[in-house]
Amino acid sequence: MNDVEKWLEAIEITPSDADIRALVAVVAQALLDRKMMMASAESCSGGWIGKAATDLAGSSNWYEGGVVSYSNAVKQKLLNVSSESLERFGAVSREVVAQMADGVLNCIPVNLSVAVSGIAGPGGGTADKPVGLVWFGWSSDFGQGMTLCCQFSGDRDTIRRFSVYKAYQGLLELLLQV
Repeated sequence: MNDVEKWLEAIEITPSDADIRALVAVVAQALLDRKMMMASAESCSGGWIGKAATDLAGSSNWYEGGVVSYSNAVKQKLLNVSSESLERFGAVSREVVAQMADGVLNCIPVNLSVAVSGIAGPGGGTADKPVGLVWFGWSSDFGQGMTLCCQFSGDRDTIRRFSVYKAYQGLLELLLQV
């Protein structure tokens, strides 16, 4: 395993600010090495993916921007998420995050995108979609994309920290395929 691949290992403890910064720096370098740009579409993370990017000096060389689409109306209007998918599957679903990732990729001219939608709590969970359930979607202009569902535990801050960390892990995973 090389130094970059170690960042794809599962993390068992809540990612600290330093953990997130370190992973973002690895993703940033991978994007720079490939002369690529990324964008984000965020719901439950509320802009934290974008914040983590812009906390790093020089982020304008690899992070173009993002959409915080907390409401379904914003998901539909800015990211072209279909009302049918929202009604049938709900905002926290594979179908919706895939459309969010594609939508931000089409809205902001970049090579790679990440989308996150989940239930950070403390309320809002159901038997089918409990607090801590988070869906991720990644899309690219080079034909690679994926979705992933994770069940995190902890308070709202912890769930959001894990979400940001996992979002960047997925970006790195796609970048290693290029």
